Amino acid sequence: MNNCPIKFAVKAFLSLLLIAGATTASGQDAAAVVGRLSVPDGPGGASITVTEKGEAASIVRMASSARRNTRVNGYRVRIFFDNKQNARGQANAALNRFRELYPGIPADMKYDVPDFKVTAGYCLTNEEAIILWGRIKNQFPKAFLIPEEIPLSAFTYEEILPEEPASQESAQAE
Repeated sequence: MNNCPIKFAVKAFLSLLLIAGATTASGQDAAAVVGRLSVPDGPGGASITVTEKGEAASIVRMASSARRNTRVNGYRVRIFFDNKQNARGQANAALNRFRELYPGIPADMKYDVPDFKVTAGYCLTNEEAIILWGRIKNQFPKAFLIPEEIPLSAFTYEEILPEEPASQESAQAE
C-alpha cells in the first residue's frame, strides 16, 4: 500500500538505509551492508542490486553522516486543524472518515495546545504531497500541505509491499 506515489526504488533504498542504520551501531556502514547484499545467496544465486537515484542517494549520505538523525524533511497533508470547544470530536471524526476512505494512507491526530490536528501521508517531495492532496481535496476541502520532519521508520519495507498470500499455483509447485 502506498503512502504517496513514491517510486518503489526510493522506498526500498530507504528500507535499506534503516537496515544500514541499525547495523552501523555495531561497526558496519551502509557501504558494507550494500556489499553484503550484492553477494549471491546460496545455490539460487539471488542477490540484490542497489541503484541510487535522485534524492535517495543524498538522503542516505545525510543519514549515514548523522547516525542519530533518523528523520528526513518531507511533506504531509493536514486535513483538519481547529481549536474550538468541539475540536476533539471533529478531529476524531475527520480521522475516522479519512481512514475509511483511504485505508492505505497513514493518518494521525495530534494535540498541540490549543490545536487539534489531523495529518495524512508521508511524502518525500512537495510534488508527491500535491498528488496526495489532489486525491483527497474533494473529501477534505480545507486540506493543505505542511512541511514536516518524517521519521525514516514511516518508510519501512512492510508498509511498501505487504506480504501477499501465496497463490495456489505456487503452493502446489512446492
